[in-house]
Amino acid sequence: MSTPRSIATRTGDDGTTSLLYGQRVPKDHFQIEAVGAFDELNAALGFAKAHCPDAERKTALELIQKDLVALMGELACAETDAARYAGSKFQKISDLELARIDAALAILESKSLRFDGWATPGGNLPAAALDLARTAARRAERRLTALPAQGRSVRPVLQQFVNRVSDLLWLMARDAEQ
Repeated sequence: MSTPRSIATRTGDDGTTSLLYGQRVPKDHFQIEAVGAFDELNAALGFAKAHCPDAERKTALELIQKDLVALMGELACAETDAARYAGSKFQKISDLELARIDAALAILESKSLRFDGWATPGGNLPAAALDLARTAARRAERRLTALPAQGRSVRPVLQQFVNRVSDLLWLMARDAEQ
């Protein structure tokens, strides 16, 4: 019988972590900050999903979570490995995922949801959870937008995807309030 592999590798005890393909960087490296922000968004989506009474919405949130895993993988490789990642078998965010988000936005917008200017989160637990996820999405979007200034290119579809996911979460929260 083999011994289970430990999550505690201790390789990060020195304050570093690995990018995809093994390059070591400080744990406060700009790419790790971006990946961490998307990880927080993924956890917030999980919380929203756990408090969502609507099965169809749960499925939509889970699809976004799966998309975020692909996005985090792409962000977790060094600029020097971007071409290698692009040619890999890993799932990548594409126009198909963006179109799915756009379709979900259109459905919610067709409902003529009522809201008066700035939303005040907390109308109910499902809406509040979606608003928390939305704010996490905006933070992750800011980290993503900062990457090119640090020398890490970002495909435009990633920025479009995250911006629209945030908009979608805002609409989902308003819909959950009603």
